[in-house]
Amino acid sequence: MKVIVGLGNPGEKYEHTRHNAGFDVISLIAAKLNTPIKKLKFHATVGETLFAGDRLALIKPQTFMNNSGLTVSEALSWYKIEPRDMLLLVDDIDLPFGAVRVRGKGGPGTHNGLRSIVQYTASGDFPRVRIGMGAPPPEWDLADWVLSRFQTDEERKTIYDAYLLAADAALCWAEHGIDQAMNRYNIRHAE
Repeated sequence: MKVIVGLGNPGEKYEHTRHNAGFDVISLIAAKLNTPIKKLKFHATVGETLFAGDRLALIKPQTFMNNSGLTVSEALSWYKIEPRDMLLLVDDIDLPFGAVRVRGKGGPGTHNGLRSIVQYTASGDFPRVRIGMGAPPPEWDLADWVLSRFQTDEERKTIYDAYLLAADAALCWAEHGIDQAMNRYNIRHAE
């Protein structure tokens, strides 16, 4: 059993904002696998399918970002899996815009969703795919920045390409594991 959780905030108000990168990537994966995300369980919408000979759940927590740990802890318990069997998809202001990084584990950094997950599970041992949003411009408040939408066609193209890459990295993790996902997908923005 593998689980991929995309972090974001529920509701139309937050659709396609920088902070909802995880939700958008989950939607891309669901489309690739023809898996509807409709079931309601553990405070989330969930889609379940078979992928690479294993069960795979795609999850969008509906708890709002700052309480994502509730969904994650309940999903770990429900599926009886270890943190290493759950991949998180998350936006990251500390990465350049459009960069994608795969990590085997780590701390929460400045991300409130990751902070909540570490708090609820007492673990940082989750593989994750981080999608770079870049730091807010000096005139922007951090909360306003992460809850803003992409403004130009160029920004939307760059982030869509990053989302496609993140979706591929997540599926690589589900099929081949974290080491292969890191080896394949952490080279893109090294230039």
